[in-house]
This record gives sequence, C-alpha cells and structure tokens, in this order.
Amino acid sequence: MFQTRLAVVTLLGCAAFGAMLGATAAPQSALKAQTAQEHARWKKSASDVTILRDKWGIPHVFGKSDADAVFGLLYAQAEDDFNRVERNYITALGRMAEVEGESALWSDLRMKLFIRPADMKAKYADSPAWLKKLMVAFADGLNFYLHTHPEVKPKLITHFEPWMALAFSEGSIGGDIEDINLARLEQFYGKGGKPALADSGFNANAEPRGSNGFAIAPKLSASGNALLLINPHTSFYFRPEVHMVSEQGLNAYGAVTWGQFFVYQGFNERAGWMHTSGGGDVIDEYRETVVEKDGRYFYKYGGGERLVRAEAITLPFKGAGGMDSKTITAYFTHHGPVVRAADGKWIAVKLMEEPLKALMQSYSRTKAKNYAAFTKTMELRTNSSNNTVFADRDGNIAYFHGNFVPRRDVRFDWKLPVDGSDPATEWKGLHRIGETITLLNPASGYILNTNNWPFSASGASSPRIESYPSYMWTLPENHRGVHAARVLEKRKDFTLESLIASAYDTALPGFERLIANLGRAYDGLAADDPLRARLQAQVAALRGWDTRYSVESVPTSLAIYWGQDMVARAAAAAGAMRVPVHDYIGANVAPREQLEALARASAKLEADFGSWQTPWGQINRFQRVSGDVRQQYDDSKPSYPVAFPSAAWGALASFGMTAKQTTKRLYGDRGNSFVAAVEFGPRVRAKSILAGGQSGDPASPHFNDQAEMYSKGEFKDVLFYKADIERHLARKYHPGQ
Repeated sequence: MFQTRLAVVTLLGCAAFGAMLGATAAPQSALKAQTAQEHARWKKSASDVTILRDKWGIPHVFGKSDADAVFGLLYAQAEDDFNRVERNYITALGRMAEVEGESALWSDLRMKLFIRPADMKAKYADSPAWLKKLMVAFADGLNFYLHTHPEVKPKLITHFEPWMALAFSEGSIGGDIEDINLARLEQFYGKGGKPALADSGFNANAEPRGSNGFAIAPKLSASGNALLLINPHTSFYFRPEVHMVSEQGLNAYGAVTWGQFFVYQGFNERAGWMHTSGGGDVIDEYRETVVEKDGRYFYKYGGGERLVRAEAITLPFKGAGGMDSKTITAYFTHHGPVVRAADGKWIAVKLMEEPLKALMQSYSRTKAKNYAAFTKTMELRTNSSNNTVFADRDGNIAYFHGNFVPRRDVRFDWKLPVDGSDPATEWKGLHRIGETITLLNPASGYILNTNNWPFSASGASSPRIESYPSYMWTLPENHRGVHAARVLEKRKDFTLESLIASAYDTALPGFERLIANLGRAYDGLAADDPLRARLQAQVAALRGWDTRYSVESVPTSLAIYWGQDMVARAAAAAGAMRVPVHDYIGANVAPREQLEALARASAKLEADFGSWQTPWGQINRFQRVSGDVRQQYDDSKPSYPVAFPSAAWGALASFGMTAKQTTKRLYGDRGNSFVAAVEFGPRVRAKSILAGGQSGDPASPHFNDQAEMYSKGEFKDVLFYKADIERHLARKYHPGQ
C-alpha cells in the first residue's frame, strides 16, 4: 500500500526516513559518517569530470568512467534547468499534487497505479553492479549540484536517490502510462461512492504527436557514407542537447530528456538512432465483468470468478491551508489496474512493466557501435512506445517497428478492449526481434518513418502488410509519410545539407484533397448565391496556390485558418467514428460546410489582422520570453516569423500550438525541438538546431541564442571532437567550480 509517509520521504531526508517508517533512528554519528562518505564520493567524481561548454552552451561532459560521465551530465543538466529535471521526477513519482494542488491528483493516481517506491527500491537492489553505479552517479550529480548551489530551492525533492532513475527509465515524451485518459480515470474513481460505469469518448482533435526519422544508405549518398535524420516532434524545451564521453567507450551526442542519464535520440562515433512514436499495439484493455458480493468485488474469468484486488492509495496534495491528502481505493485484476468503465464493464489495462530492463536498454544502446551490437540491445525488448530508425559507419541502415510486442491470438481485435473473462485473450510471451516488422539495408536505399504504418517505409522494399499480424501496427499512412516518400524516393546524391533541406521541404500535401473539394463546392454554387461573390478571391487564391508554405504566403494563412475551422467543428463527429479529425474532414465535410468554413476563416483573419490577405509569417511566430514550463505568449513582445506549420497538414518540419490561444498570433510550443542530421564517415559530421537555446534561464546568453536560426531552419555545426570543441570553447570546469 502506497502510504503518504513513503510519498514524502525524499523531501524529509535521511534523518526522517527511519522515523517515518517506524524504525529506530540511526545514531547521529552514523548519519554524520554517511554524509561525510557521500560528500567524499561527490568530490572524487567531480575531480574526475571535466565539462566543456561550447559557444552555444552545449555541455560536453568528459569523465574517466561511465559513472563519472553520468555524474557530470546530471550536474550540467541541473545547471541548465533544474526546474525541469525536478519536475520530471515529481511527475514520475506521482507527486505533482504536492506542488500544484488538487488539480493534479488524477495524474498522480495514474502514476501510482504503476510506480511504487518500495518496488523501485527492490529493483535497484537487484540491478547489475554496472547499472547500480550509474544510478548512484545520477543521484550524486543532482545532489552535488544542490549542495554547491544552496540558493536553488527545490519545489519538493531536496535529495535524489539512485532508485528514482527506475521511475523514469524511458525517454518518450508520452510514455505508455500517459495513454491512460485522465478524464476517464477521474470519472471512474472520483465520484466519492462506487466506481462509475460510463465512458468519456474518443479524442479526435489532438495536435498530432510524432517525429520523423530518415536513414540514407551509402548508395544514395554523394559521399558514399550513411546518413541519418533525427527529427523528434516534442513539446519545446523537453530535451536539451548534450555530449557525454568516458574512457570506458562512451561517446554519445544528442537529445536527453531532462533528468535522465542516457542520450535518448542521437549518435556516437559509429552509429545513430532515432525513435519515432507509434509502433505496434503494446497496451491492451480488458473488459472485466464485475459483480459485488458482501462489499467485495469479483470478476469473471474462465469458468469461475476471481477477487478484484483493492488497494488504498493515499494522494497528498497542497491545499489552501497547507498539505492535505485524499485516499482512493484502486482496483486491480490480474490484467492490471482498472482505469475506466464502459458499457457496464470495468476496463483494466495491461502494459509493459519492466523499468530495470528498460533502463539497461536505454543506456546500453548509446554505446552500440554497429548494427549487431545495437540489435543485441534490442533483444531486451523493452523499448515499448517507439519505432527506431538506425544508421552506422559500416553503411547499414535499419528499421525496427516497435520492440516490445506481445504475442496474441489474432482472432481478437486488439485495437478495442477484449473480453477479460476469456483466457484466450492472455498475452503469450513476446515476439522475438526476428518476428517483428524490421528492415535492414533495403534495396531502395532509404528508410523513413513519420509515425505512419511501416508498409511505406522504403518504397518497393517496404515490409508487406500480409506478412504480419494486424496488432503489430496501429497507425495508417499519414500526410507526412506521403510527403517524406516524395522527397526521398527519387534523389540519388544526398548530402548532409540536402537531407536537412528535404526534412524542411515546404509542401503541405494535406491540403491537396481539401482544395480540390473546395473548388468543386464553389463551382456548384448558384450564380446568385451570396457565397460566390464573398469567396471569389479566396477560392482563386487557394486554387492558384502550389500548397507550399512560406512566411510571405497569403494562401498558407487562409488554408490553415480554414482547415482549423473545419477541424474544430468536425471533432465530435470524428470522435464518434473513432478516426483522426484531419482525416475525417477530407471525406466527410459537406460542400456547403466547406465554403462556410472558408467564410468564417476569412472573417477571423480580418478581425485579428485587418485582412484575410495576411502573410503567414506575420501570424505564425516563435517566442520564448520566460523559463516557465507553461509558456505565456504576448503579441506585444518580440518574436520571430516561422514558415513551417503544424504537422497536421503534412509538413515534415512541424510547428504547432497546443496551449490555449489567448493571443491573435499563433505561437508554436510543439514540433521541431532538437533536430540533427549526421553523416557516418571516417570522421563523424553532424549539424543540429535546438528550439530557443540550451538554457532555461532567461538571463543566460544561451536561453534564446538559437531562436532566430531555429525559426529559419538554419543549423549549427555539431562540435563532436575535443579539438573542435576547444576551438569554440566558452568555459571549461569541474562540477562544483
């Protein structure tokens, strides 16, 4: 049972730990000795670490051992943005309500259904020695930062512990647990009495989340070297750019999720990897038939019944008068926790729960120097939420569609909740790597993934849909996939620069069908219909548009506001059909509705900007004015024009706004964040760009020093070799100096 006393132990520190658990307090001399030993360990690690900050503020961390590099990396991350580091662990441990209040209770409950400190501590104790050293170094680096920066006041966690790394072992922006809908969770558990028996529907109107990964084989490369594009679409400032090196063979460069000690998407001197969300079906829901008997719940299974396990979970939260708490009775079947109800059934969720193996895989892949070694790390099969695009110096390019893929009975539709009472719906182990959807050195010479299906990953060389069970893929083709294929399939002479240009190709294929539909709708209007005169110029502008965006483009502005209007009005109908709304509008919006949407879009542009003929760059802007996690935007403050729009319309370079709009202009907060292109020659060559800059501190010169370059899609040279770093060095120091 997850007691409040366990939830606050890291805040209270070592002296309170024994008392909170009811144990005999350790003698003061023992605590002093432990503290002295800890401080000595920190100082030793700091002396074995050198941090080189280049002219962009990127930390290049050099350590004697891997553990030293981890220590220095976490110290450097805390220097750049301790707030985000701490916040990620507050979230992962299900403690956000202790900081933000009762509104965060349900996200805390979601985490605590799966993450328990006692379990994580036991897993830490059982971890291999090499990984335990890294987890100790992770905690030491953060604790040493707090020790040497007493002016920094944590919101909650004043002392990090090694086991905490297991609570956040996979770097996706939305891990498996986040697929559990919070509104449904609250609806089920938040009624104060018996659990609810209602369903909250399907969210069809979400900003598309995703990423692009491209790999180019030597035969399509001008230099004869393999190339890799790393293009995650995340919330801005979610990952900084780092470089970590040790004398034990570590040399990883790329994006790290704040607070983690492994490069999540990046490269070493011989190989690179890019993760794209949206692999196979790895999370399953079970419909449980539940009956109540004498105040206890039972669920049907096979020919009998099993007891529903009830567990009281205490959720501390910050109230108006200080700390308060709420206790929820959570329910579990052998499939997993119950997270919602639908049609009179309780819905339990089954997903991967392997934090130790996941952390091992996340770190060990950063040291894999070729395809064979990388595939060896994949055999741990705990990269559950991602596809992976790979390239190496040997000239290999490869693709893994998912990694953790449960083996299941193909008679069932695993996209929907299955009957939990039927033993045939149980997972039957995991598929071996060779049984999953993979590619190695396809004849086409390229690989792409844009969170679309894998059956267009490599042109004619793509996997065949009939060769795999349907649960191995969940998403269809998308506009970005069509777009990526167009820019990759014909070129034979890729360079690093032309690969970047391809990743910023300006086409918006999502509007091709919509504009064709609009033209037919307009031509069908009666001669005296008021819409004919009202929309004549707008329809002419869209018909004459080449569907390519630019900051000067007026049709881009008109098309996107028109599309947004249709999306907003079609969301409910798309949700009822359980299809993404951007797909729905292309086939289901009536001709008159398309024209009326264009009229409303024109009126909106006129009201906000004075004319519907407003160039896109005057509307779509990049702005970073504070270090807050939740950015606030202001039309009166400086910003940069950005040409690339939301990925919803097929843009490969993505720039979308998910925050509630309170301004007239659109300010991106999600999409291209860290982007890199890498060439694996005898000497690695790479270019990168980061949204805004490396630091989360507005007073830092590296808070916004990449902003203008980012807005224009201009990249900086990656400084990968020590001699190059030292030629562009801004600061060299040991942690604590």
